[in-house]
Amino acid sequence: MGDWIVVPIVLPAVMAALIVLAVRHDILLQRVFSITATVALVAVTLSLLIFANGNGPEMYALSDWPAPFGIVLVLDRLSAMMIFLTSLLGLGVVLFASSEWDQRGKHFHALFQFQLMGVNGAFLTGDLFNLFVFFEVLLIASYGLMLHGAGADRLKAGMQYVVVNLTGSALFLVGVGMIYSVTGTLNMADLAIQVANIAPGDAALLRAGALVLLLVFCVKAAMVPIHFWLPGTYANAPAPVAALFAIMTKVGAYSVLRVYSLAFGDTAGDMAWLAQPYILPAALITLAVGMIGVLAAKRLNNLIAFAVIGSMGTLLTAIGLFTPESISAGLYYLLHSTFSAAALFLIADLVVSRRGQFGDSLNTAPVFHQSGFLAVLFFIGAIGMAGMPPLSGFIGKLQILDASRDSDAMVWIWSVILVTSLMCIIGFGRAGSVLFWKSSSLEGEIVVEGAKWPVLPIIAACGMLGGLVALTVFAGPISHYLNGTADQIFDTSQYIRAVLGDGALAQFGQ
Repeated sequence: MGDWIVVPIVLPAVMAALIVLAVRHDILLQRVFSITATVALVAVTLSLLIFANGNGPEMYALSDWPAPFGIVLVLDRLSAMMIFLTSLLGLGVVLFASSEWDQRGKHFHALFQFQLMGVNGAFLTGDLFNLFVFFEVLLIASYGLMLHGAGADRLKAGMQYVVVNLTGSALFLVGVGMIYSVTGTLNMADLAIQVANIAPGDAALLRAGALVLLLVFCVKAAMVPIHFWLPGTYANAPAPVAALFAIMTKVGAYSVLRVYSLAFGDTAGDMAWLAQPYILPAALITLAVGMIGVLAAKRLNNLIAFAVIGSMGTLLTAIGLFTPESISAGLYYLLHSTFSAAALFLIADLVVSRRGQFGDSLNTAPVFHQSGFLAVLFFIGAIGMAGMPPLSGFIGKLQILDASRDSDAMVWIWSVILVTSLMCIIGFGRAGSVLFWKSSSLEGEIVVEGAKWPVLPIIAACGMLGGLVALTVFAGPISHYLNGTADQIFDTSQYIRAVLGDGALAQFGQ
């Protein structure tokens, strides 16, 4: 199965090139090629997930160059779960976009496939430099998708997005350079060995490089105080693109978890759990800021964007504890928050397209076409995002609260999560009342020309909500898988053995 590890990267890359070169003038063929490739990607990533569940970490060496000198891809339970999640999200997005969104600009499907390539590459790569490379692939593709359909607001938000992320890329190179100057390696497995044996005179420079890198990951994860790029970007992006961006912030969270548990975990000596003192308080502030934004939002898309910031705060709170229990709980919440954010962005577009001149403003307007059906979908999505029972958000938050019981910051964690959950309920309740309930008291009906039952968008939106239901129904088996994933993350010897072989463990002290 090892040779299949590269497929989640190669398949979308080849398909993107094929769409540009062969079928760029035929939108129907673009849809067929893109949907077919994404379905195949779901099948491949599911196979890799099943393989990772029954086996230890597996390495694929590009061009057969041995680690740590060559480029390696590493499949373990964590990366397998993330690429499978990406493929499921991608399938929902491409189905939604294939209704008519992909006709509003050029090269949507090619950029979409490149985006999947970048995300999958970031999850699978085994070295820091190629993590940077895949970050840049993500940036280029996401900027093109962000501007899909044009518009002044979209262009302004896109420029802010690019500037912030290019600044992050520059800092990434600075951090990587500082780490390489001390350790002589960027391979994550080899880095774990070098950090464990670092000379005291080099420790300060290594610490500085690791903290610069942490700042970059926090930019990607939209953590306070460098979260300001997200609301405008997500609120102004095309609906399917905003839904796809639900996985983008998770790339930052994944990078924090991967790098700072592997290279700066228990074996790192004085630099053990280097990120923990910074992540946890910033995460709690991020959660509070996000939910304050939910209360203050005057547009539906802004409301959802701030809810995404709040959900990242919850996720990073769990990661910031850096215990097997908290990581397992955080990963469950990661799955939940991805589906709930994507579903809400897709549902919001269905609502906005039927409100005519009122758009996504949270002002009372007359009833619009299919408002009853969309109210049900919005209600389910809001329950999920707020973390109310019986959906998976409640289970995820309960697991995080339970995992924090032994933490010195338990009082702060419980207080912030519970209070912000109430704020989220109030914010979404207000939005739902304005959009659906109060509208029924007004005379007349908004009629939008061409309004119909769009089959593919509704299937996509319901599919994302179906992900929440599946997480709820199968919470037991999924949590069992995630418990094993957390144990594997903390047993770094398995990862190092897969990449460098048994001989490296002697240097590592295991």
